[in-house]
Parts: sequence; structure tokens; C-alpha cells
Amino acid sequence: MSAAAISPSLFEAARLGDVRAIARLLETAQPDIRRYARATCRSSADAEDATQEALWILFRHIGTIRSLLAFSAWLFSVVRRECLRLARRAGLVPAGDESEVEAALLLRPEADLRLDVAAAFEALPPHYRDVALMRDVKEMTIDEIAAALGATRQTVKARLHRARALMPEYLTR
Repeated sequence: MSAAAISPSLFEAARLGDVRAIARLLETAQPDIRRYARATCRSSADAEDATQEALWILFRHIGTIRSLLAFSAWLFSVVRRECLRLARRAGLVPAGDESEVEAALLLRPEADLRLDVAAAFEALPPHYRDVALMRDVKEMTIDEIAAALGATRQTVKARLHRARALMPEYLTR
């Protein structure tokens, strides 16, 4: 999706919770989401399901997207993840063994791996990325992260767990 198709004012109004702006953003984004899902998913039924799920996720999380520049990459990663989830559920793609993922990563040159890790962090939804960066890069404790975000320990631990579960998926793409 081209960020140019969405005006900065529309994006900002939607991000701040304007219901009409959110509806307009969903209408504007839907054709690109559907086109990308058709190209990414294994079946047309999965593409439709992935499109609907991506629109629902966009509706629920628009307020967490920091900038219009990150919007397209975030949204396409949501569609890609949904297509993969649907293919796994249908048994078309194996769930993947963590040792296989680790072995594949160790074969990459260090410079490439650093870029891949940075891209994987960037692909995480913002609320997962923030927690993962605070814990794994800044080496903050769970209590420090909870205080910084104004969240509970349980919320921080759940977000960290989810971020760490998503990282291998992003790294193996």
C-alpha cells in the first residue's frame, strides 16, 4: 500500500480515534490489503479471511501505529502473518522447529543477521516492539518496563512473550 494514498491528516485523525476517519482509512486501505492478500495467501478463501482479519486488526490497533511511514509495512506484515497462520492451520505449511530456525540463522553472515534482526524488531507491532527493545536491548527489568509504560507486570510479560514468539517468524522470511 502506498502511504501516499492516505493523507497525513486522515491517518492522524484515525490514529487519534476519529470514527469517521477510521472508517475512511479502512475503505482506502481495503483494496491494497485484498490485492496483497491474494498475492500472498495460498487460496482465495484464505486471502478473503486474511483481508478481513487485517482490517479488524487495523481497526483495533490504529492508535498504536506511530507514523504514516510505518503504516504500510506494519499492515503488510499483518496480512503476511495472517496468510501464514491460515496456511499453518490448514496444514499447508509446517509449524517449524525452533532448532531449524536457529540453525538457519547461524548460517547467515553477521552483517546480514544484524540487518535481519533490526528489520524483525521494526516489523513487530509497536506495543510488542517497545517491550522487547526495553528488555532485550536496554536490559531493563520487567518492573522497570512496567513503570515506564504504565502497565502491569503481567501485561509486560505477555507482550514480551508474544514479541519473542514473533521474532523467529520475522527472521525466517
